[in-house]
Amino acid sequence: MPAIPPLHYLALGDSYTIGESVPAEARWPAQLVQQLRRSGVVIDDPRIVAVTGWTTDELSAGMDQAQLAPAYDLVTLLIGVNDEYRSRPASGYRTAFAALLQRAIVLAGNHPQRVIVVSIPDWGATPFARDDARGAARIADELDVYNAIARDETTRAGAHWVNITPISRQHADLVANDGLHPSAAQYTLWLDAILPIARRALRPSR
Repeated sequence: MPAIPPLHYLALGDSYTIGESVPAEARWPAQLVQQLRRSGVVIDDPRIVAVTGWTTDELSAGMDQAQLAPAYDLVTLLIGVNDEYRSRPASGYRTAFAALLQRAIVLAGNHPQRVIVVSIPDWGATPFARDDARGAARIADELDVYNAIARDETTRAGAHWVNITPISRQHADLVANDGLHPSAAQYTLWLDAILPIARRALRPSR
């Protein structure tokens, strides 16, 4: 009996996707693959295109350099926190995000149902942000605007939206040693929301 060819997964993003300050196996894309394998899904290790600090335009440039080869069976996208951190206007984020989402859909073989967009977590709730002049409430408001834009564009495109922002606010104590990025334990909580959507996204692939 021939071996089942593995599914291919591409994870696009920034520090939250690369898992800044946690071990490689604790990154949420790695945890996602581990969970899928436990349920019998044959899937490769994630191809991760993400760098701490990347904005939307920097992710786009990184994708250009990565020489990505479609079609991927699953593509995840989480981007925008650094645009907000640098006080870029929301209108510019909409244009840049929509372009990245369309690229993600193309990389998924023009199947938007294979694309999952994950919301931006609220870094303003972390210990790192306590001394930020903007304050937690303003940061939260700005991120809510960004996330509303991403959700709107994701829904319009027919891709999947997963809102992990409430988890980041409710469990802001679960951070890595840098006081900013999620800990492995918080990423595991994200998986409770992401995993069932990933299973649904993979269903048409085989």
